[in-house]
Amino acid sequence: SRSKRPEIKGESYSLPIKSIDPSSGTRILSGNGELDRVLGGGFMRGSAILLGGEPGIGKSTLLLQLCASIESAGRLLYISGEESPAQIRMRADRLGALKEGLEVLCTSELDKIISAMNAVRPILVVIDSIQTVYSPDAGIVPGSANQVKYCTLELTEWAKNHDAIIVFVAHVTKDGFIAGPKAAEHIVDAVLAFEQAEGELRALRATKNRYGSTDELGLYRMGPKGLEEITDPTGILLVRRAGELPPGAAVAMVHEGSRILLVELQALTVPAKAGLTRVYSDRVDASRVARIAAVLEKQTGIKLSDQDLYINVAGGLRLTEPGIDLALAAALYSARTNQSIPKDSALSGELSLSGELRPVRQMAKRAKAAKALGFTRTLGPVEQGAGKEWLQAPTLRAAIKILWS
Repeated sequence: SRSKRPEIKGESYSLPIKSIDPSSGTRILSGNGELDRVLGGGFMRGSAILLGGEPGIGKSTLLLQLCASIESAGRLLYISGEESPAQIRMRADRLGALKEGLEVLCTSELDKIISAMNAVRPILVVIDSIQTVYSPDAGIVPGSANQVKYCTLELTEWAKNHDAIIVFVAHVTKDGFIAGPKAAEHIVDAVLAFEQAEGELRALRATKNRYGSTDELGLYRMGPKGLEEITDPTGILLVRRAGELPPGAAVAMVHEGSRILLVELQALTVPAKAGLTRVYSDRVDASRVARIAAVLEKQTGIKLSDQDLYINVAGGLRLTEPGIDLALAAALYSARTNQSIPKDSALSGELSLSGELRPVRQMAKRAKAAKALGFTRTLGPVEQGAGKEWLQAPTLRAAIKILWS
């Protein structure tokens, strides 16, 4: 028989994987459908999440509403280093977020935070924000690289040891990056970015997720009573018109995680001054716009290299999906030639440097979603085995010909 391992204080041993309780890896639903979508089906117990966003975008609002909606009977602890208890209570009243079992602590001292967590034993802890937390063991200045890394590590370790969920609010720099050392992002299990699209529209994305996809997108609208989930974003991302589309407008079928979004792209071309051309685009990467314009000029012969290019996305949503290439090229062609795209058209396809249209994920699903919204002419790349769900074009030149035939 195998001899018993000696118990030596201060040492730890590996565990046979079959002896580990799988229930400790179960998920807890947040009660917020958009947040659960981005997380991959709710919070994993024992996980640490970093939520970043610009000041005033609604990070604290989202997390206070989370405390009211989370589907758990456990106790909750909201820790703030930026507000007083009375301020948090007033905000909770306005949001309808008063809940039995929710406790509030206003302090920035790490030792006091850990003492409170040991006393309360919460299932969920919110730290608002990690940049305000400090420990004398990590230096003098709160918010410094050493402080953020040390405090994140200590609090994450507590959460994992106690099978709790901990969410850190993080400030972002003017460039949109989470302030503090990159080490903090490596420590946590998920990094969520909360972005303002246009007006009251907010977008939630995961840039890191150990327990789910980073392709999902959560959408919210900021209202008088806090953040409202947007389950059908069609009315926000599409511009409905009685007549034809104006030149420069094209509808893209966009695949975002488990969603198909129909989004209007808008392009404008104007002669460049003094021969210095520029691309103005903050919702689609400017280098990508320049690449699409170069391919379009090469394949169709229209002159874009002497034009300033302006690109906009209706609703202000930031788009990175490769499938918008065809719609972007069509919008630029339409703007430059002053020819409107037929209003019942929706486009999707990735564009290579040689002008070929490459297949995209879930093209049949995209075409089906577009037709359900009244777009009878869906155009995309050639896909072997596909039926007649959409018009197929092997190249950009062929796609342009189909659109204006």
